[in-house]
Amino acid sequence: MFLKSSNSNKVPNTGKFWLSLDNAAKIYPAVINKEFTAVFRITAVLHRSVRIKPLRKAVLLAEKRFPYLRVQLKEGFFWYYLEQSAKHFPIEVDEHPYCRKFSKKELLIRVRAKENRISAEFSHTLTDGSGGLEFLKTILNLYTKECGVKIHAEFYQRLEEQVNEEEYEDAYKRYFKAEIPPMVKKSKAFHLPYQLNTPPRLKLSNVVIPTDQINKVAREKEVSITVYLVAVYLFILQGISEKLNRPGKYIKRKILRVQIPVNLRQVLPSKTMRNFSLFVMPEIDLRLGHYTFDEIVKSVFHQTKLETEEKLINKNISRNVGSEKKLYIRSIPLFIKSFILRMKYYSLGTSQYSGVITNLGKIDLPVETENMCNYFIMTPPPPNKMLKISCGVAGFGGKLVLSFSNITQSHEFEEKFLQFLRDQNIPVKLEPKER
Repeated sequence: MFLKSSNSNKVPNTGKFWLSLDNAAKIYPAVINKEFTAVFRITAVLHRSVRIKPLRKAVLLAEKRFPYLRVQLKEGFFWYYLEQSAKHFPIEVDEHPYCRKFSKKELLIRVRAKENRISAEFSHTLTDGSGGLEFLKTILNLYTKECGVKIHAEFYQRLEEQVNEEEYEDAYKRYFKAEIPPMVKKSKAFHLPYQLNTPPRLKLSNVVIPTDQINKVAREKEVSITVYLVAVYLFILQGISEKLNRPGKYIKRKILRVQIPVNLRQVLPSKTMRNFSLFVMPEIDLRLGHYTFDEIVKSVFHQTKLETEEKLINKNISRNVGSEKKLYIRSIPLFIKSFILRMKYYSLGTSQYSGVITNLGKIDLPVETENMCNYFIMTPPPPNKMLKISCGVAGFGGKLVLSFSNITQSHEFEEKFLQFLRDQNIPVKLEPKER
């Protein structure tokens, strides 16, 4: 299948295509290393052990439906780009390390399986959580079929549809408006003071919570589960910050911010399977004094509602896309661009927020596939050395799973977070800790 697009080109005599990186992806090749891999992972925990032959067939069928995801990262003189590959998505035994870096010879998706779990790992250079989830859901539906269970006809209709050009578009460029002023740079934020773990640093902690219990508590505050969890995150950060009495960089940074990826497809219509997310960053300023939890909930609710308004989203897109369209930036050789992007990632990126919560939301599947699944886990990319800890969230079948990625020697943050939930009468079940 050959894709035609304004941002793709046919390679002569090969039938291949290439895609320029979308706006969100451009930063990652410059900052990725062995530990900060920009690889996230979505896991489906099944009720029964995985059958490898049906899984292999399902993956082969899925890659035919999404040919634009079957690509490798290539290096040009001015920019990185994605090029079609004849390779198949690998199916591996799901063993450590998780979320490892993709090599230059690999595709940017890998499927992993072990016991009753099917996981897919994705490079953020290729897609975001929403795109990755759609791909994994397709594999799960096909796996259900290959296991001999009939799936609703509507799923087959979608699978047989021709690939739509919109599915692999850079949706940021479609919605870019040159006349909108860019966002203003934010001040530096507080960061957790914990010592880093020795390599390999990444440790994962997965926590299963009854969705109805946390939803009940959130509804009492008249907010969504996402807003409630962000408020807990900020409340715990506040407590840790207030305990730091020694002078230095931590005591100076009194702004606490949590970054929340927002799926722009819910605001600006697009079928793209590539990156199409932006971030909102609700904050509290400890220079104004101590915040009660209810004050934080109220503040997060209003800030999030304001920042997800379409006009402010357009302003964010204007900032991000506008810079790459400047002629003098486009003409800079890649090795210089990469150096500049690395500098900006920390000065204009991570330095501005204290933590991350990525919520995939409620995952819906056809009832036949739903019956095969127990719950889902969203594992965020390994945090960098400044951020240290991040959290992924996924809801399915009455269970909400929090997945903490931690590269430090301390578990204080997670322990305080979970104890807060227990204090609100929210049951918390820890999975066996992963190293």
